[in-house]
Amino acid sequence: MQRRLANFNIWTVGAFVIILMLFLPNLTIVTGLFTPSNDNWEHMKEFVLQQFVINSLILTLATATATILIGLSLAWLIAQYDFPFRRFLKWALILPLSIPPFIGAYTYHGILNFTGAVQTTLRDGVGMELDPAYFDIMNLPGAIFIYTMFLYPYVYTITQVYLSEQSASLIESTRLLGKGPWRTFFQVVLPISRISIIAGASLVVLEVLNDYGVVKYYGIQTFTTAIFQSWFGLGDLDTSIKLAASLMGFVIIILLIEKLLRGRRQYSYFSTKVRPLQLISLSGWKGFAAAGYGMLILSLGFFIPVIQLIDWTVLTFGTIPMEEFMRYVQNSVFVAALSATLIVVFALIVGNFARMVQGKYTKLLPKLTVLGYSIPGAVIAVAVVTAFVALDGYLAPLYLAIGLETTLVLSVSIVLLLSAYIIRFFAIGYNSIETGYDKIGTNFRDASRLLGAGPTKTFFKVDVPMMKGAIISGFILVFIDVLKEIPLTLILRPFNFDTLSTKAFQYASDEKIMEASQASLLIVGISALAIVIFYKILEKEMD
Repeated sequence: MQRRLANFNIWTVGAFVIILMLFLPNLTIVTGLFTPSNDNWEHMKEFVLQQFVINSLILTLATATATILIGLSLAWLIAQYDFPFRRFLKWALILPLSIPPFIGAYTYHGILNFTGAVQTTLRDGVGMELDPAYFDIMNLPGAIFIYTMFLYPYVYTITQVYLSEQSASLIESTRLLGKGPWRTFFQVVLPISRISIIAGASLVVLEVLNDYGVVKYYGIQTFTTAIFQSWFGLGDLDTSIKLAASLMGFVIIILLIEKLLRGRRQYSYFSTKVRPLQLISLSGWKGFAAAGYGMLILSLGFFIPVIQLIDWTVLTFGTIPMEEFMRYVQNSVFVAALSATLIVVFALIVGNFARMVQGKYTKLLPKLTVLGYSIPGAVIAVAVVTAFVALDGYLAPLYLAIGLETTLVLSVSIVLLLSAYIIRFFAIGYNSIETGYDKIGTNFRDASRLLGAGPTKTFFKVDVPMMKGAIISGFILVFIDVLKEIPLTLILRPFNFDTLSTKAFQYASDEKIMEASQASLLIVGISALAIVIFYKILEKEMD
């Protein structure tokens, strides 16, 4: 036993350090509940907190419902039927994820406002004079539309993969019993897909609660906007912490509801002969209707915004100095690549520790590291700042001893931002790595150990080469999310440190919508390319 613990000592220490680093900062939010209330908090609690809750509930529930309807219907069409453009739509329907919702928000506002393409075409081309209020998208329904169009791929992707891999026996049995496609869908497909549907919808809900760009630009009061206002507008960190704690409680309730909705019912294969569904060919008007539906959703979620961004970029090209623009690109790629690298490395360490050291506590501890993804970025920002300010206070004597004139070192550095990214997005990288570990199993590792190789040598010589797909996938997914991140970056970036996402948001907030298109289009282009690469890796892994 002692020899075994000695062999795993380096992995145990490394994993515990990473777990504590990812989990402990969030505890500072909980302690904020017990601090004395001030006037700002009492005012918010009495007059506006209820409105924050109502708006947040409407946004999350309506968006979750809409994304389920769209994502599930598209997943079922792709998994069950063959129709024109199906192979293209199968992967292209993921592309709206490459457009951050805040970019979609200001793009659609630009398209629909009085001088936008829609109203201009109706006035000048058709001669129709309509009330501009009909095209107002800067409200709750407009925000729900934006979130739905750019977040439905979460439900679509998870459900489509599940249905494509599900045994065909279940569906074919219903056909033999004489059930039509509608009864098959509602009596078989919906029950067996419940877990994947809820998993995708929960990601959508968490993304809506985390978002700041859309609600800020559209003037909708939510928890996230309140945290920003109390912190930056009122300079009141204590009220921000209490709002963050309230939002964290809101998220916990949602996660508990998700757990209840999942239930204990599970659907697994009852035969080793698992094969995908046999596609039903749709011809004539049915085939074109299916293709038209898919192309409509793809156009609303990707083609229309991208075409508008390209048009604006052509009109404003050169207005932003190239040197300045390249600095934004370098900053964005730097923080996204470094964060993704650190997360993948940390995930490899924690994942390897979890599978080598068996026990109920070793299975539980890694789960603590993924909590960050369920916590909105504004909450994590408050937690990280509070923790780093306390750490700087503890290290202040050391700073003074080495001749520094300030006691705020870590809390105003890029380390603060990188730490927040790691806490927020660790779950994405870890899930990919954990899946890779599960896929390769332990047989090759055990064979290497029997041949005399140590755990560290086995890890680098055996495990890592076999997990290239999982490592690349985890890196790409984290890279995309960091590239699009707004709340964390706006709050925690060092002075005069802008990224493509923050600059696009600032331009849009200043009503310089066309100027915002250049940074936005580059974000979309990089993210779309990364998504295509990820899809190809996923397709290869499934084959």
